[in-house]
Amino acid sequence: MDFELTDDQLELQRTVRDVLAQECPPDLVRAVTEGGAADELWDTLVSLDWPGLTIATEHGGTGYSWVELAIVLEEFGRAVAPGPFLATVTQFASAVRAVATPHQASHWLPLVASGAVTGAFAVDEGAGTWLLDGVSAAATCDGEDLVLAGTKRYVLDGATADEIAVVVRLDAQLRVVVVPRSALGVDAFAPIDATSVHADLDLDGCRVPVDRLLGEGDATEAISAAIDEALVAISVSTVGTCQRILELDVEYAKERRQFDVPIGSFQAVKHKLADMYRDVERARALSYFAALCLAEGDSRAAVAASMAKAAAGECQQRCTQDGLQIFGGIGYTWEHDLHLYLRRAKVGELTFGGASQHRQRVARLTLAGGLA
Repeated sequence: MDFELTDDQLELQRTVRDVLAQECPPDLVRAVTEGGAADELWDTLVSLDWPGLTIATEHGGTGYSWVELAIVLEEFGRAVAPGPFLATVTQFASAVRAVATPHQASHWLPLVASGAVTGAFAVDEGAGTWLLDGVSAAATCDGEDLVLAGTKRYVLDGATADEIAVVVRLDAQLRVVVVPRSALGVDAFAPIDATSVHADLDLDGCRVPVDRLLGEGDATEAISAAIDEALVAISVSTVGTCQRILELDVEYAKERRQFDVPIGSFQAVKHKLADMYRDVERARALSYFAALCLAEGDSRAAVAASMAKAAAGECQQRCTQDGLQIFGGIGYTWEHDLHLYLRRAKVGELTFGGASQHRQRVARLTLAGGLA
């Protein structure tokens, strides 16, 4: 595998950074945390065809690989960009692509690529692990309809997405049903970062046409593959956020003076910055390795995804703690932008399982031959 970005990929990185610098400045992020909307940003992304980045050209997308998507996601994390991009492109679309029949994919994926539909992916039911053996939500057939029962928790964009891919059990098989958000009971909450609103969903009594049931037969492996894509997306986005925290700290350490010298000249501060840099680079390398595994259909994708998520979680732990300490008192203030990045990094750790859970998963998969 070649870890160096090509000239085209570097140009994509520069383009995304320039667009986000113009369309998603910290003032916009702050406005969203205070109840504003990011509709214009989403419209811009749609006009650039970014929602369809990894969707096949026959479905209206641009057909790029997961590596290009990782480049975009890192820049989104660096800018703490709000809006439906993450949940729609890396969760809903991934679930549809992994589970749906070709006919169903030809219906749903063009809607995502065109920006006509935003989506979310509902898996966890309260354990906070996103493990499929914890799924108890059920679907039963009633004529031409499916009747759902159960709850889903911690669904990113669950309160705002147009459609939600819900993992349920039907006749003892794991399946995915696409449910209109308007048909569900929704309890929205902002866990830490108000730019990434989550929701709990009440499925009880929800009825949807049976043709909204994706795929044929048990979808456990396909759902697991979709979750791996979501893991890589969260990981690389968290890397981008941690990179920005590091950049802010380096800038501050050069400017802030104490005892008539920059605080960056103090050995203790140098050590913190060096440790942050090491952890960011480690998490970035593992995240892009996982993206390469997804792009190439490598059998190590599941292990790589959890390794990336564990590394990103450990990276955010150091960057949020040391990054805040370097700034000192000013880092605690609402007026400073630092808290926007600290909050996003913390939410990245909580979403789809934390570092300790994914270290355990790596151990299980390794023992099962996942690194073969």
